[in-house]
Formats: sequence, C-alpha cells, structure tokens
Amino acid sequence: MSERLAIDRIAHRGDGVADTPQGPVYVPYALPGEMVTVEPSPGHPDRRQLVHVDQPSPDRVAPISPFFGSCGGCALQHWALPQQQEWKRQRLIEALAQTGITCDVAPTVDAHGEGRRRVVLHARRRSHDVLEVGFAAARSHQIVPIDHCPILAPSMAGAIEAAWAIAGAIKSGKPLDIQITASQSGLDIDVRGSGPIGTAESAALAAAADKHKLARITRHGELVAQRAPPAVTMGRATVPLPAGSFLQATAAGEQVLASLVLDHAAKARNIADLFCGVGPFGLRLAERARVTAVDSDPDAVDALKKAAAGASGLKPINAAVRDLFRRPLVATELKNFDAVVFDPPRQGAQAQARELAKSTVPVVIAVSCNAETFARDARILIDRGYKLQAVTPVDQFRYSAHVEIVARFAR
Repeated sequence: MSERLAIDRIAHRGDGVADTPQGPVYVPYALPGEMVTVEPSPGHPDRRQLVHVDQPSPDRVAPISPFFGSCGGCALQHWALPQQQEWKRQRLIEALAQTGITCDVAPTVDAHGEGRRRVVLHARRRSHDVLEVGFAAARSHQIVPIDHCPILAPSMAGAIEAAWAIAGAIKSGKPLDIQITASQSGLDIDVRGSGPIGTAESAALAAAADKHKLARITRHGELVAQRAPPAVTMGRATVPLPAGSFLQATAAGEQVLASLVLDHAAKARNIADLFCGVGPFGLRLAERARVTAVDSDPDAVDALKKAAAGASGLKPINAAVRDLFRRPLVATELKNFDAVVFDPPRQGAQAQARELAKSTVPVVIAVSCNAETFARDARILIDRGYKLQAVTPVDQFRYSAHVEIVARFAR
C-alpha cells in the first residue's frame, strides 16, 4: 500500500527522512522539503521505497549516471553540490556538538578533481554462463552490472573493461573483489576472493593484463603479470605502490589534505607522521622538516623508505613498522616532536589520542574520514588541554555521505 510522506531532512547515510509520530521513516533518493509517494520496503519497517516525487525540491538535479538508484556506489547524485557540501559540514558540526565541542567549522572544500583514481568492483557468477561485474546495490549483496562510471578519473579509462575480462578469466565461481588503482604507469589491479587458481587461469589473467595494457595484476598481493612497476608522485618523491595499497580516493583529495596538513605544521621542524601509509603527508613534510613515519603495514613503510631514498632535497625520514592501536607512541616518545600528524582508519585512534593528550607536543594535526570517531578523539585532546584551532571538511567522495576532515589542535 502506498502512502505520502513529507521529507524533513537527510540522514547520515544520505537517505531522506520523514519525521512521523511513529518515528523516523527513511526514504532513499528523497530530499528535504519534498512530498513523495512511497511503498513499504519488505523486511524494513522504518524504511520505504520511493515511487514518485510529487513535489520536488528546487535542489533536485538530474543524476549523472544511468545506474543511479540501483547501484549502491552513490547516494546523492540527485542533490545539488552546494547543498551536499553544506550538509557534510553540518554533519561534522553535529558530530562535534554531540561530544560537547562547539567551534567554527570552515566551508567544505571540494576535492573531487578529475574523479576517483581507485575503485573496488565486485564480480559474481549467477551461473556458468552469466557473469556480473559492478557495484553492490545499496544495503545488498546483489551486483548491479555496469559498463561505465562517470565519477572515475580519466586515468581510470579501461578499468571496467579490464575488470570484466579478469572476472571472466577466473572460473572458480567464487565472489571476487577487484581493486583498481590508477598509477603513472597504468592501471594496477589486485584480485581478491578467488582462492587457489590453476595454470590455465593464471595464463588467462596474464593475457587479460597484456590485452588491456595493465601496469600490473596481482592476486591476493601475489604477482601474476607486470608490464611496468606502478608508482605515483607525492611531492618530490616517486612512490612504488605495494599491491592493493591504499591511496586517497582522488588525486585532488590527497593534494588538498596534504596542503592543509602542511599549513598547520608550518613552523614545525621535527614531525611525527602516524598512520603514515605510503607517505602522502610525510614525504611532503620532509621537504622542510625531519619526519618520523609510523604505520602497521610493512609494505607501505617499505614503499615510503624507497620513495624517500630516491628523492632529492628531503630531510631525514625515519620510517618504522608499529601497530599504533596496540602500541601507540607514548608521551615520553612524543616529547621531542614539534608537531604530530595522525591519519587513522575509520575507527579513529583512541589509544593514540590518549597518549597525545598526555604529551607536551605543541601542535597536533588530525586527519579523519569519520566525523564521529574524529569528534571522540578530539574530545580526548581537548579534555587534556588542547584547543581546537581549525577544522576543515574536505569532500573527495562526491555524491556519497563520506567526508574527510583536517583539524589543528594546539597546547
């Protein structure tokens, strides 16, 4: 049975919300101020399926992808960009307020640039002859097959075609995750989920890599074929990419985040870069300061060391492998640093934030991709005497609910 609802706001995942006497009702692809006709969503009493927009918002725009609404990769292509970006800023303000933090939050910086330079596609065989390669539908394991994606950067040209070819070469029938990253020497692809494969399948993967001119293809990090070592530039350094390595989603996003970090660390001459990855911040900071870089991923740390060794004009970088969740740098280890940068995964860095809060480090720069865990860690620092001086939301995940954050804390 259909019903009409008035949409009041956007929820944290990007769904429209109607605040009813029975509680909030979530309607994907609806916008604030709209009147919509909906139908029940089986198995989800607090959700509805959008049937028709009866009174559209003036902020509604045409989606850029024909797959929008079925593909779960994007949630907000129907919403004008200025409103999306202000909503992301307000999300950050609300997350801070929930921990008792009130401060000025800068306008959201658009860092989409040319588009995404990395993506994970999923491949499933519905039968021996039916292969699907694409993104998962929203809140589902069902695959929405795609043949193009307009949010990808030009450097990702051929990525989707290559993913179809790779999935077709593996006959195991197991679900696959195909991570594709654009590098200076071409596409770098790591395939996961296949399990052991035979000689024929390995040969087929190598042939697909050659046909699609891939820089490299690996399976669970193990090399299958390589035409040229994948690498990216970070500041003055060229970083050899480990298989399946993490990069910021867009090149513009990395540049914006790094610029904010460098600005906040302007006068520091001895800096710790925690959760350093392959060095997007540390390699740039080393152009003017000594850097101690720490991460739990040995391949990332090794790549950073190689990049630093091959670059000219950098100050010393001491890179080390350490699990900062289990063994955070303690206050006594932090005492000689002028500034600390920490950029943890989505779960934040609660243990490390507690040690920073005990320290005498003059400046702490936090980079985060999760407003809630950022606010939690910020509260820890503030409660022990740090002041939140600046906080900037950065939007490199256009059309999604994700937001990046860079903040400066000072004693």
